[in-house]
Amino acid sequence: MLVYYILLVLISVVTSDYSTVTSYTFQIYTLVFYGICHSYINYSRVFPVLSINYDYVQMPFEVSLWILLASLMKLGFHLLPVLSGVVPESCLLIVVGLLVGGLIRVMGKNPPVLDSQLFFLCLLPPIILDAGYFLPIRPFTENAGTILTFAVLGTLWNVFFMGAVLYGACRLEAGRLASVDLLSCLLFGSIVSAVDPVAVLAVFEEIHINELLHILVFGESLLNDAVTVVLYHLFEEFAHAGEVTVGDVFLGVVCFFVVALGGVLVGGVYGVLAAFTSRFTSHTRVIEPLFVFLYSYMAYLSAEVFHLSGIMALIACGVVMRPYVEANISHKSYTTIKYFLKMWSSVSETLIFIFLGVSTVAGPHAWNWTFVSITIVLCLLSRVLGVVGLTYIINKYRMVKLSGKDQFIVAYGGLRGAIAFSLAFLLSSDDFPMKDMFLTAIITVIFFTVFVQGMTIRPLVDLLAVKKRKQSKCSINEEIHTQFLEHLLAGIEGVCGHYGHHHWRHKLNRFNKRYIKRCLIGGERSQEPQLISFYNKMELKQALMLLESNSSANLSAGVTAAIPRQRSRKTLNISKEREEEIRKILRGNLQKTRQRVRHTHTHTHTDTHRHTHTHTVTHTLSHTHTHTLSHRHTHTHTHTLTY
Repeated sequence: MLVYYILLVLISVVTSDYSTVTSYTFQIYTLVFYGICHSYINYSRVFPVLSINYDYVQMPFEVSLWILLASLMKLGFHLLPVLSGVVPESCLLIVVGLLVGGLIRVMGKNPPVLDSQLFFLCLLPPIILDAGYFLPIRPFTENAGTILTFAVLGTLWNVFFMGAVLYGACRLEAGRLASVDLLSCLLFGSIVSAVDPVAVLAVFEEIHINELLHILVFGESLLNDAVTVVLYHLFEEFAHAGEVTVGDVFLGVVCFFVVALGGVLVGGVYGVLAAFTSRFTSHTRVIEPLFVFLYSYMAYLSAEVFHLSGIMALIACGVVMRPYVEANISHKSYTTIKYFLKMWSSVSETLIFIFLGVSTVAGPHAWNWTFVSITIVLCLLSRVLGVVGLTYIINKYRMVKLSGKDQFIVAYGGLRGAIAFSLAFLLSSDDFPMKDMFLTAIITVIFFTVFVQGMTIRPLVDLLAVKKRKQSKCSINEEIHTQFLEHLLAGIEGVCGHYGHHHWRHKLNRFNKRYIKRCLIGGERSQEPQLISFYNKMELKQALMLLESNSSANLSAGVTAAIPRQRSRKTLNISKEREEEIRKILRGNLQKTRQRVRHTHTHTHTDTHRHTHTHTVTHTLSHTHTHTLSHRHTHTHTHTLTY
């Protein structure tokens, strides 16, 4: 068009028609101006100054918002001591989830549901890894028989008792419940019977129950995962196949051992790999914590690939690698691992309870008063009968008996949580038409255990005067006497010819010191005596506690206490050779050695053995309370008498 008007202007100029030149020129200016404006508009569309593309960041933005909401709720809960002293944190988080879900529903949108894949692959592993890595080994091994009894036999009792009684109740109830078959009841019992480790941790950490009850309930919640997983998949396959044979039952029993032991084996292998890798990280300290997290998560994923127990794999991995990894890594890496695990598990736990509340609002629900009421009653009844019956048998073999108060806390502390909800959510609606009713009943049981039992367990503990956890600090004196008693009991078992757990623990410790430590711990730490290793850990723990206490009073007290300490060190004037000589004497005397006692020893040999142990006690006490020249003389004298 512009070219056309230019040609007309040229023709008008040639023909001397100046009246039309003016009009054509105006048209040309108009077209040029229009073209400039049009080009500017197109230019602004191609390169906008501000644009919105929420779809690009929707997923990470919403995840960050959920984590921020969970963290703010946790912060606000601990800022209100009146509220935190009455209501457990898990209850408040579920209420927040209910409010958020209701708000989303009012806005006309569907609230998000706690996805089972998100729960099992992202939220659950940090909590289990934190529990397994910092698991108290000595109380756990001392009560392993009781924990396994509650975890295996107790869970089996709960599943079959609940399934059978629930099936009978459904047969008696006319109407909708008449369509629920026996396999569906057994599957529902396997889901709702297992104690949830997340719920137990959330409640028991707040009431500060004594170490024995805590390790019994929490250990049961960790180890019953193998039973739950096997029974869940077993009943699911039976319901899908439609028939059950004797061979299927036998294969189910074999599957239990494969799932449990296979998970432990996978976790142990990855734990050894993590320990061996940490031996060579002295020049790259920055990536030390990364190996701990990656090997642990790989253990969990590898177990899930083969349908093994991922929880057992994580626990085994954390327990196996911790002593060797902590001997190899630096103090900064240890601090990073500790606080990152605590932070990660705390955020995951908070998100789980919030999502439980949101998922409750999301539905779908199928409410049946009869089914829900019978489920709650059977959960309480089966738990009480199982704990009382098994404790009656266990107390015949325990040195420290479980009292009636202990049995009540163990039975009352069997809380249910998000694992049951996620397993029920995974059910197929085609194979299980009653899935919505099962989900509604499980959510009700979770709310009942978390709100009713979780809120009342603290006043019940105070009312029954149940022994609580001691807040005392570990000391070298306590560790020396504990090792001496274990050493003495192992010697008594060897003399009597009875090979109990003290004997096998001593054998395992010897094998660990001679072979495993040399392969998995680098440098001189592999030959370090156990007491010196414990002393290093205690020093590190006290240093971390000092750093955590951001009190100027503590800092000023530490400065004033350090001044006379420095002065006293200056007045000693110990030479390096003298200090090295004293160090060698202490190392030699701190190493506990056990003389092998054969069964053919006579009564005279037994007396000599006791005499040796008596001198060892004198050595221990003199080491604990004296640090002078006479201390060295006493040690030399005891060394001569013992050997």
